[in-house]
Amino acid sequence: MEQHLAKRSDRLATILKGYGTLAVAFSGGVDSTLLLDVAHEALGPACLAVTARSASFPERERAAAAAFCRERGIEQIEIESEELDIEGFSHNPPNRCYLCKKELFSKMLALAHTRGIATIAEGSNLDDEDDYRPGLVAITELGIKSPLREAGLTKADVRALAQARALAVWDKPSFACLASRLPYGAQIDRDVLARIDQAETFLLETGLRQVRVRVHGDIARIETDAEGMDRLAEPQVRAAVVERLQTLGFPYVTLDLRGYRTGSMSLTLPR
Repeated sequence: MEQHLAKRSDRLATILKGYGTLAVAFSGGVDSTLLLDVAHEALGPACLAVTARSASFPERERAAAAAFCRERGIEQIEIESEELDIEGFSHNPPNRCYLCKKELFSKMLALAHTRGIATIAEGSNLDDEDDYRPGLVAITELGIKSPLREAGLTKADVRALAQARALAVWDKPSFACLASRLPYGAQIDRDVLARIDQAETFLLETGLRQVRVRVHGDIARIETDAEGMDRLAEPQVRAAVVERLQTLGFPYVTLDLRGYRTGSMSLTLPR
């Protein structure tokens, strides 16, 4: 391991040990998995994993998170965090992530209080500060800790440390909640979230790895990486994808030539 990574890894472990007791917001992504793995090593049974169940969180992701905790012997609690019940959330405002994070972490604070847990941590890394992430405002307001950022870990650092710790998710593609597939101002409901989930699951089963199905009314706009574009260039694959997405209620199926990138829905926001 490179010296700078070793120092940051040691710094992360020191930070986590200092908490004494800890609840980790655990989604199963590479960031929260590394955080939980190091926290469990540092704190043992004093570390609790908390995973939210909601319409915007695919079942495949929830199942993977639960499997990781079982394999590692980590206590996990699943809480209901139904964003669609939050006033204003379904209208998909630009501060949607703020509303979601405030609701989720308020529930986690209440849970931590009943369990006598002193600290709650989440897995944002240093690179997240460069993106439009209103959820970080709620995290700050509620006093939630961000140990990866505090330790100075970038996304590349997180993946390198996860690989060094033999975590299977070290190269797992980035994931964001399904609500991020809709333009700001578009109505969010359980039906459209379910259709997006089914569309992305089909594309993953088809062989795509990094994928988003962005929805603009009747249009499903597929974002994927270079390998995914090559896969979709195969006539049989392309025909199967169009047929499946049309059965899910998307009359028009398009491929974004710019490919996958985070925050593409933020392009319509005033700068």
